[in-house]
Amino acid sequence: MDATSASDTTALVVIGGLPPKRSVVQHLPRYDFVIAADSGLHAAIDLGLRVTAVVGDMDSVDPAVLAVAEATGSHIERVPRDKDNTDTELALLTAVARGARTITLITGGGGRLDHQLGVLAVMQHPALAECSMQAFWDTAQLHLVRGPGSIEITGPVGSIVGITPAGGNAEGISTSGLRWTLNNESLLAYSTRGISNEMTESKATITVTNGNLFIIQPNALEG
Repeated sequence: MDATSASDTTALVVIGGLPPKRSVVQHLPRYDFVIAADSGLHAAIDLGLRVTAVVGDMDSVDPAVLAVAEATGSHIERVPRDKDNTDTELALLTAVARGARTITLITGGGGRLDHQLGVLAVMQHPALAECSMQAFWDTAQLHLVRGPGSIEITGPVGSIVGITPAGGNAEGISTSGLRWTLNNESLLAYSTRGISNEMTESKATITVTNGNLFIIQPNALEG
């Protein structure tokens, strides 16, 4: 896929875990470059992506595959194994440093629970505050919406949509096109109230005034 415009530089960040579904390729936006986090290189290659840079301590990537990537033009950014940040965090920060303002993270999920929670945490990193953030995670599509902000999503009528606060309470939430409507309401960080809503139209809109939201369509890649 080719670049769109310099003012909206888009990066794909492919991370470790289980191999992502190959159907994700049909849902990817047009992009400018691809960053792989360590063994995310294997997933990126399997999806047919040309990797711009591989970032990490390289403890889980096949050295032979890494050598071929370097020989064919991928930049290798190797960091010490004893470090304060995960490879995923470093890859996302590398994408921003290279000018990305729209980031799509790709993973098949699975792996260690602490790493999975870490991915959700680092998507909220202050350095990414000016970026549009989404992820394809196993069969799900996930968007991070920072308040004040809004998003329009699409999907089949009856499909599930989860709305959950990210990093704290979220306030001033309003929705349209969903079965259970919120009208300038709050979702609390410890509550599951926003889980398992449903699309009543092919498009739905969610807005938030204060705080952040994860908007999750758990079956977006199915069918």
